[in-house]
Amino acid sequence: MTHTITLIPGDGIGPEVTRAVVKVIEATGLDVQWESYTAGAAAVAEHGTTLPTALLDSVRRTKVALKGPIGTPVGEGFTSVNVGLRKALDLFANLRPVWNLPSIKSRYEGVDLVIVRENTEDLYSGLEHVVVPGVIESLKIITSHASTRIARFAFEYARRHGRKRVTAIHKANIMKLGDGMFLDSVRAVARNYPDIECDDRIVDALCMHLVMKPEQFDVLVLPNLYGDIVSDLCAGLVGGLGVVPAANLGEGGIGVFEAVHGSAPDIAGLDVANPLALLLSGVLMLRHIDEDARADAVMHAVDAVLAEGRVRTADLGGSSTTTEFADAICAALGRA
Repeated sequence: MTHTITLIPGDGIGPEVTRAVVKVIEATGLDVQWESYTAGAAAVAEHGTTLPTALLDSVRRTKVALKGPIGTPVGEGFTSVNVGLRKALDLFANLRPVWNLPSIKSRYEGVDLVIVRENTEDLYSGLEHVVVPGVIESLKIITSHASTRIARFAFEYARRHGRKRVTAIHKANIMKLGDGMFLDSVRAVARNYPDIECDDRIVDALCMHLVMKPEQFDVLVLPNLYGDIVSDLCAGLVGGLGVVPAANLGEGGIGVFEAVHGSAPDIAGLDVANPLALLLSGVLMLRHIDEDARADAVMHAVDAVLAEGRVRTADLGGSSTTTEFADAICAALGRA
């Protein structure tokens, strides 16, 4: 079967790490055709918009995309391409599995978490305006529809992957209406999944418990802004954003798989960036398109290369290039 996949290389180090991941995926023997599109600043120069219509149409048609990092200007310039992509395609669920990889140094062992983040509303939507000079109002939108939908996704994921507990994260002690609705929605959904334990944590308490004993948690389901913050915190438990994958998923099987780290323009073009985060996202993508055997093969190759410790990029304590790391994974695939 031939898979047609939309490819969004991104900017900064994006094209380099994307090229490396494409090389590994093709080395699995996957029959794939790539439809490549620019986004962000490069797309503005070429198409007058950060998200060209042709790109969005491609993802709607292929239903799957692999996306490199795209920079977002801080405090000025165009709005986040990542947020725009999620809104345009209604990618309501952000999925970030977090676990310890072989020989990657971290302060913790036994971490095996799944963060499920609502992706379309809350403060993170960026709905804000000037009330009067010097006063900004930002709108936190929480709906029962989105809260119920993300809760159902979390419980379905837990059941499908043999997870035992879903923990709802909130600040309902203070934001009794908005976060209260989110918590009530999760509890209502939980009643349909008696085989899975459901509990909840206030978000600040969760952060404390995560850095004290992260292994006590299983699946976390969170509103958008808390999910953004907590997912990065959890990445830090196992080595940082360079070693964790992410997927943005919507109705009808649509999915965009991306690295969640930045575009690092300061090292762009130097062939030194670590492609591992995007590669692990590629593994999620392979599973999404029912290519589990190829996903397993990539994971075995990654584990073997990391355990050997000879080929590592600078952020992992080595001196290997992006290309050398990808080549090592491909070689390990050939030995499998």
